[in-house]
Amino acid sequence: MKIKELFEKKEKTFSFEIFPPKTPEGDIKLIHETLKELSLLKPDFVSCTYGAVGGNKDKTLALVEHIQKAYDIPSMAHLTCISHTKDEIHEIVKKIKAKGIQNILALRGDPPRDNPDMVPGIDNYKHSSELITFLRQEYKEDFCLGVAGFPEMHPLSPTRESDIKYLKHKIDCGADFIITQLFFDNQIYFDYVKSVKSAGIIKRIIPGILPITSYDGLIKFCKTCGATVPEKVHKIFAPIKDNPEQIVKAGIEFAINQCKELLSNGAPGIHFYSLNKVQPLKDIINSVR
Repeated sequence: MKIKELFEKKEKTFSFEIFPPKTPEGDIKLIHETLKELSLLKPDFVSCTYGAVGGNKDKTLALVEHIQKAYDIPSMAHLTCISHTKDEIHEIVKKIKAKGIQNILALRGDPPRDNPDMVPGIDNYKHSSELITFLRQEYKEDFCLGVAGFPEMHPLSPTRESDIKYLKHKIDCGADFIITQLFFDNQIYFDYVKSVKSAGIIKRIIPGILPITSYDGLIKFCKTCGATVPEKVHKIFAPIKDNPEQIVKAGIEFAINQCKELLSNGAPGIHFYSLNKVQPLKDIINSVR
């Protein structure tokens, strides 16, 4: 099923993102334990990244295909473009279609880890809008296309206005909905939605939420993706950063409060960055659904 078809049936959706593990042992745990437990939460859809270190496109497609067949849950494959040539993208998309995958999160992506200074050339799609244009031209409506939105602005955008302008371009090229980058201050999301709608974008904007399970890990991750860690988060989690149990408990409570406020003020659902963890999601979803 295409995710946009879910939107016609449900005012609010609950979904989560997983990633391919880096080890065979991790693969086994994810497939035989984690996915089974996560499926019991009855997500409306699942997305799958290229993995924690990037580039695991074959594992991504295999996982998405498995989730659809084993659990009958609509699933979405992440597809990044700048680290692949156009010919490679064409072949990947052929595989996606052959596996019966109908949903793609179209992303620019980061340069390969072994070539961080790579500059996309004539043989690459330089922006996700170019990838979306290709998919619509070659595959018409075969795929439902999601894109990323950045409530705090994409790190490469010079201004907030240009960031919104580029988002509208992605929508105009054929994207169907938006999932935001993580944030911890809901006002950032509300202001973002207002700006996006003022620009004439009427597509669904699903907030992306990361349950906090490690304070140090959170600080490190947010530095790499450009997300702000507000003072209220530091006040809650810094004093307990060396107590994993308290961190998880506080993280669940923080996420529940954040999600409830979002949903009660018009957010069309929640997309959880699960980090392949079950328990935080279980407690959070059961509380906010």
